[in-house]
Amino acid sequence: MYALPIRSACPGEDSQDEQETRRRQEPVRPTQDCSGFDIVRATQYGALERVTELVEAGADVNQPDAETVTLLHWAAINNRKEIVKYLIAKGANVDAVGGELASTPLHWATRQGHLETFAILMRAGADPTLRDCEGFACIHLAAQFGHTGIVAYLVAKGVNPNTPDRSAMTPLMWSAYKVNSQYTPFFSLDPTRLLLMLGASHSLTDNLHGNTALHWAIIAKNNTAISTLVRQGAALDVPNFQNETAMTLLGPHIGAAWLGPGISMEIVEKQGRTRAWCRDKRLRWYCMVSAPFIVFYLIGMIFQLNVDYLVKLGAFMLLYIGAYTAKTFLFDERLYNVLPMATYLATKMWIYVTWIFWLGVHASWYLWLLLVGGSVPLWICFLRSWRGDPGVIAATHEDKLSTIVELAETGGFEPQWFCTTCLVRRPLRSKHCSACDRCVARFDHHCPWISNCIGAHNHKYFLGFLISLLGLCIVILSASVQYWQFECWSNLTNGHRVDNYFIAAATCDAWVMWIAANTGLHALWVSVLLSCQLYQIMVLGMTTNERMNAGRYEHFKQGNPFHRGALQNIADFCNFSFCGIKAKPSSDWLHSFDTKHCVEKLPLLTGKDNYQYV
Repeated sequence: MYALPIRSACPGEDSQDEQETRRRQEPVRPTQDCSGFDIVRATQYGALERVTELVEAGADVNQPDAETVTLLHWAAINNRKEIVKYLIAKGANVDAVGGELASTPLHWATRQGHLETFAILMRAGADPTLRDCEGFACIHLAAQFGHTGIVAYLVAKGVNPNTPDRSAMTPLMWSAYKVNSQYTPFFSLDPTRLLLMLGASHSLTDNLHGNTALHWAIIAKNNTAISTLVRQGAALDVPNFQNETAMTLLGPHIGAAWLGPGISMEIVEKQGRTRAWCRDKRLRWYCMVSAPFIVFYLIGMIFQLNVDYLVKLGAFMLLYIGAYTAKTFLFDERLYNVLPMATYLATKMWIYVTWIFWLGVHASWYLWLLLVGGSVPLWICFLRSWRGDPGVIAATHEDKLSTIVELAETGGFEPQWFCTTCLVRRPLRSKHCSACDRCVARFDHHCPWISNCIGAHNHKYFLGFLISLLGLCIVILSASVQYWQFECWSNLTNGHRVDNYFIAAATCDAWVMWIAANTGLHALWVSVLLSCQLYQIMVLGMTTNERMNAGRYEHFKQGNPFHRGALQNIADFCNFSFCGIKAKPSSDWLHSFDTKHCVEKLPLLTGKDNYQYV
């Protein structure tokens, strides 16, 4: 139905020489005798000494072989970096054309995804805009084969991301049609998303079929590309030469497993199949945020009803049916991240309401003082943790491009040091948060209860929030006990067993029991989380992310360079000095890219301590 340009390949990519090329890409064994190799074979096998010997003896570095392929082609496809450098130094033509597809060495390196060799050729002046006999420039090949690092490098070097091939297929179209993100070996970011981030247009059409990039993604059933393009605003109503729109092609697949429920919902909304009030995202957001407040209150009121237990059970069933119906029509799974924080705020609001109308009447004066005095730091720390900057690593577009060029030319895009989503250099102890879709310095974790990351700038406020919240829970539980003593236990005549106290409190006022149960649950998880945080800060000198993923980071292979002992760890975290212990100078975790300053000044863990990281 859709005839695409034939992608014939150079040796090593679906050609008649594929097996031979793979054999030639094997490294030379140390004991292998290369003295009898001719210069082509020596280049293919990476025998630099033999190549040097033959060139010094008079061999022409630009002489093509019987396949019209030059030495630089063979060195490029086999990623023989040292030979590439040597041949260029000896005058090899970096833009020589050879092979079945009339390709340059840069084309051959691109097909194989050899980024380092590609960068060497580019620095030597190779022209990435030259086309092979199929009309492909290097950026088209890199997009077709999913070599995202090369795509990024080319755009950073000034290549237009909308460069058309012979049939006006852009790199974005090729990426959407040919590359699924799970098959991109060099980047965790697929070329489709990268190209959109770097300014590629999703509205262009090809000359052969009139398809946009979204058309090609749908034809290939590439759900990752479809989702990315739709969320980036790609039009669903642009017809191709056969008068097919993206919406027409997607129609039979709405709800299909490969398409995914999230993108199906996007399509249904844009197609207008739902009522206008159901498509309003602000309405759905308000519904999801208000749901915990309403459900919390209704559950408490059902418990409070003075009716038979079977009636209460029926009320709970009706509540479940109503909640499920609201979820179907008004909830949006893309907004589920707001529910944990809404649940926390709902619980806290009803706790304050209960204090005013129930608990505060019988609470002692010191509990009132603790509640009012503790609520101030609680709300300050909560707001600073929730709305404050956790330490987001940002960069201008020009900085991103210069970083891409620098890394591509100095060893490639090591995931530990480069974020392929934000396109920024990743500082020490940082991490990209998938929930927030941004990089955070000294990343600890993403907390759903405050809907924000915990990082270098708000970690202290988060710790204060936990301490204040635990104190509030203790105050509420203490006030609940005082309330029960006055209202429920004063007339207790059935003995003094614990179950009698519990039953009397539950039957006396179920709402207060409901609040106390939730408060106790909050106190449990807050105390566990606070204990873990204090242990990591004081004893380990690590973040939650580092504790869970220490094996992934090179700077933890020989121990923990950030651990200086419990008191020193506290001083460093809080950035103050006490009892003669001085905090080290506050580290700028947004711009710390190595452990040199830590390793030189701080001792590594001793062998006795290393068991924690093995």
